[in-house]
Amino acid sequence: MKSLIFAARAKRHLRLGRLILAASLTALWAASPAQADVARIKGNPNALILDGVRVGGDMETFYLSGQLASPVDPKKPMAEVKSVEEMGDSKAQTISVLGKIKILLEAQGYKMSDLIKLTLFVAADPRTGKMDFAGVNDGFKQFFGTTENPNTVARSTFQVAALVGPYYLIEIEAIAAKKRTNALSDAIIERFRMPLDRQGETKGIEPAKDGTTPGFRPAERRKRPSLVDNANGDRRRG
Repeated sequence: MKSLIFAARAKRHLRLGRLILAASLTALWAASPAQADVARIKGNPNALILDGVRVGGDMETFYLSGQLASPVDPKKPMAEVKSVEEMGDSKAQTISVLGKIKILLEAQGYKMSDLIKLTLFVAADPRTGKMDFAGVNDGFKQFFGTTENPNTVARSTFQVAALVGPYYLIEIEAIAAKKRTNALSDAIIERFRMPLDRQGETKGIEPAKDGTTPGFRPAERRKRPSLVDNANGDRRRG
């Protein structure tokens, strides 16, 4: 009997030990600086953009196709646009494009602060015959180096003869990167859950609310019968 009780206790301790180890490894991973960070390299602290960006191996990246501006009047179809004034100048179009990029990022769980690289294609304003690079930078400053997004990006700018439409003045491609969400944590938890699943012993295991570390809820204990005194003086379990 004692051996059975010892075996049952050992089994429970092993199960709990596995969960504690999984939680500890997960916490260490989350706390470690690791190579999962994005290193933003900026030689001149006053520069508008970065010299470059170094991305660690535990990151996921999101590549955005080139985005173009929308008409100043959002209700106007592009087919009805007949002038640059209806699309806005270089600054206005830059703001429009970056606003589109922000929406695309957020739809995929990213933020503007996750952007690491932009490629700008800028056409000359037909009214002046020149590329308005200052206007592009003015629009850019509304999204980077701000209170909401103190980060900036690595960036390249090309002057092009024309874009796909006669009234487009800028097109922007973007790349964003962020830390993989719970990649290692999920793998660790799954590794320690699998043997328990095979034994049918995962009833007492629940994921934490934030989904990052395993929680533990002891299974309901069986109510042990109490010792009672029978009328004949014997002490037996009732």
